[in-house]
Amino acid sequence: MSARLLVAIAALLAPAAALAGPVEAPGPAQMSAMISKGDTAWMLVSTALVLMMAIPGVALFYGGLVRAKNMLSVLMQVFMIVGVAAIIWVCWGYSLAFTGGSPVIGGLSKAFLAGVGPGSAAPTFSNNVYIPELAYVAFQMTFACITPTLIVGGFAERVKFTPLMLFVVAWLTIVYVPIAHMVWYWAGPDMLPRAPGDAGLLFQLGALDFAGGTVVHINAGIAGFVGCLIIGKRRGYLRDPMPPHSLVMTLIGAALLWVGWFGFNAGSNLEANGLAALAFVNTFVAAAAAAVSWALLDQWVHGKPSLLGAVSGAVAGLVAITPAAGFAGPMGAVVMGLIVSPLCFYFVTVVKNRWRYDDTLDVFGVHCVGGIFGALATAVVAAPALGGQGVIDYLRFPAAPAESYSILAQLARQAVAVAITLVWSGGVSTALFLALNATLGLRPDADIETEGLDINEHGERAYNY
Repeated sequence: MSARLLVAIAALLAPAAALAGPVEAPGPAQMSAMISKGDTAWMLVSTALVLMMAIPGVALFYGGLVRAKNMLSVLMQVFMIVGVAAIIWVCWGYSLAFTGGSPVIGGLSKAFLAGVGPGSAAPTFSNNVYIPELAYVAFQMTFACITPTLIVGGFAERVKFTPLMLFVVAWLTIVYVPIAHMVWYWAGPDMLPRAPGDAGLLFQLGALDFAGGTVVHINAGIAGFVGCLIIGKRRGYLRDPMPPHSLVMTLIGAALLWVGWFGFNAGSNLEANGLAALAFVNTFVAAAAAAVSWALLDQWVHGKPSLLGAVSGAVAGLVAITPAAGFAGPMGAVVMGLIVSPLCFYFVTVVKNRWRYDDTLDVFGVHCVGGIFGALATAVVAAPALGGQGVIDYLRFPAAPAESYSILAQLARQAVAVAITLVWSGGVSTALFLALNATLGLRPDADIETEGLDINEHGERAYNY
């Protein structure tokens, strides 16, 4: 049969195929034919961007904020958390988070990536659109890697390395994986109408979290907070000066975070289309608005706009827009950025000093508080009447926009998701920290802490001059 004849037959069949509409519950071979090279390329780029957020982004951002004697310890902690998390993810984390089982946690059918290969596919948010499952594994792996690195900010400069690594292993398995499953696991738009219960608890509830407000920021923020309370204050806290040793490093880290966050948020759309572009723009303007907002607060309260305040504001804006990135309109994102900085500023400068807890790098004040604000504000900015995208009814096939949207009803769903994350992560993290503190001990001896963790924990210094 000639090539011209094949083309003619394909042209004749195309209208009929278009009239047939999307395929419900496609098989593996059909899924493979529905994979777009453009979407795949975007997901691989996004994955690399999110990895850049952790190393070197978080490592330099946090490292610059501590004293020079502890710089290398922070770099090592962040770097090794990424390594440990990646191994856990491919061995059992991905399977427990992203397979069916119960609404709270998945199963072990894909442990050690059994059955996951170049030919398997993962669903996106559109009917009959898939990406290679290995690309999805890698993308979600970067989220599992960066989330526990944020926890370090709560008790930097005063934690032993080995107990911290053991905490990460347990925390990822017992805390992160169930939250990720509850928020993000579902069978996909082609399968859900036939299996409406095949989704995580909070997904079934209808809670919105586009890129990790609950899964990443509230989850890590509350864990870092309970860690700082259990480990205790740094020696000399509120008595001795403890300025950041290198705001240059902090700015470099913050810039890497901002750039990498485009993969974090826009990549969470799983497709290279208009909604990815929307999430990209929202990420850009929310961070910009929050940076400006914090700088103005510094000028008003302290008389001088500070670099530390500006970069803290940018990160707060990125945190806030994360759950709303694909739901808000650009103006909604700007408003969220303008509002989140005063809120985080109050917790960082007033609440922390009033209650005298030593949240070293403000993981609670920025990530937890900003994450809570973002999760709740998502209910407002997602409203179509306010320029948002509303929600999609995935129980219909093909999926279509929901017929109505209630801000109050969605706000209630968001509040439940926030509460479950705070209680589960806060409670389990407390138990893990207390257990490790009672057995191995979390805190180094006074002499070691005074001299610095770099030379005592790792036998090296960040700087030799």
